[in-house]
Amino acid sequence: MVQSNHMETIPLKQTIDLSSKVAIVTGGAMGIGFGIAYRLAEAGASVVIGDMNKAAALESAAKLAANGWKAVGVEVDVSDAKQVARMMDVAVSTYGGIDILVNNAGIYPNVRVMQIEEKDFERILNVNLKSAFLCVKAVAEQMIKQGRGGKIINITSIDALHPSMVGLAAYDASKHGLWGFTKNVALELAPHKIWVNAIAPGGVTTPGTGAGKAASKEMEEAMKPFLAKIPMQRMGEPDEIGKVALFLASDLSSYMTGSQIVVDGGVLLA
Repeated sequence: MVQSNHMETIPLKQTIDLSSKVAIVTGGAMGIGFGIAYRLAEAGASVVIGDMNKAAALESAAKLAANGWKAVGVEVDVSDAKQVARMMDVAVSTYGGIDILVNNAGIYPNVRVMQIEEKDFERILNVNLKSAFLCVKAVAEQMIKQGRGGKIINITSIDALHPSMVGLAAYDASKHGLWGFTKNVALELAPHKIWVNAIAPGGVTTPGTGAGKAASKEMEEAMKPFLAKIPMQRMGEPDEIGKVALFLASDLSSYMTGSQIVVDGGVLLA
């Protein structure tokens, strides 16, 4: 029998209080990334928004700061180790450390295997998978040095579990890889009290999915059969991923590591 060492029940307000924490969110300038950055900042975390788009990163950080929250924007290509190191330096020099990493940056060109170029396949793997390795390695080193544990959240996809459409083979390979990586790194980092989990979003309305106002006719047509399969009969909102990220980043998920939370409106049921 496992002996239980009863933990005292922490008041809810304290459980989701991230005011002593520093968070990095990659691809954090818009869409799901900004939805996550917003909730972490609201909960009190000092947030570093890393994004390829420098202007968008600065603008999104300014939006959070306008609410009286702590945020800075950093231009970063997460598939480049040097740029990842620079983003880390910004977090440590600005806020004194790193407690939460959200690997959200990702690309999802829809190209069939028979048409995709080798360089494009590699680019998808670099941005979606290698980037998580680079960020986790750099951040975990810092977290171990700090000696106070940490939280790592990888944004996978329902495509890590089941393909959603033809044309995403490279994307699906990267997301299956990220889910496998999440589980194994969770084992490796557990002795350091660094908990590693994943969120698998379904269809979410973001500038990237083309599901917003500026959606092309072609993209709208491609999304129709997908939309028809969602039991909730709607796309998700970035904030609906943001709230789950807050759950994983906070003490609400204190006994979780190596897990993947599916947030998909029920589409995998179909």
